[in-house]
Amino acid sequence: MLSTIFDAQNLMMMGQLTLAVILGASIGIEREVAHKFAGMRTYALVTLGSTLFTTASRGATGIVVDLHVAAQIVTGIGFLGAGIIFFNEKKVQGLTTAAGIWVAAAIGMAIGFGFYGVAIFATLLTILVFIFLLPVEKRFLKKFSESEPSDE
Repeated sequence: MLSTIFDAQNLMMMGQLTLAVILGASIGIEREVAHKFAGMRTYALVTLGSTLFTTASRGATGIVVDLHVAAQIVTGIGFLGAGIIFFNEKKVQGLTTAAGIWVAAAIGMAIGFGFYGVAIFATLLTILVFIFLLPVEKRFLKKFSESEPSDE
């Protein structure tokens, strides 16, 4: 029984799931530091779930199944993202978090399809966007607008 649990295919999938949790949690750490309501656990679970759905579909009948599963992941994440976005005092909040969760799902799918380098690179880019673009946006828009942008 243990030999089937730890066969080459399962070990590969377990490695992919572990990478998904690490990359998702890495994005979530930045969100935690920025005091946002979606943090390490949320991002880790989104990347884990999308990787699991993708790797499970790889064991099915072929590319058509892969594309259907990918489409359903995008739809599900859209639903999750819509629940994060809200309107508060003439201001829309949660857009950046929703977009980050959308990207985290894409990173998980990249891992599931075997694009590890792309997933790692996309994670680094996502963290850079979260860290560096808000100050740039605030500085640039401050010159042209009376209201400052928020992170959400």
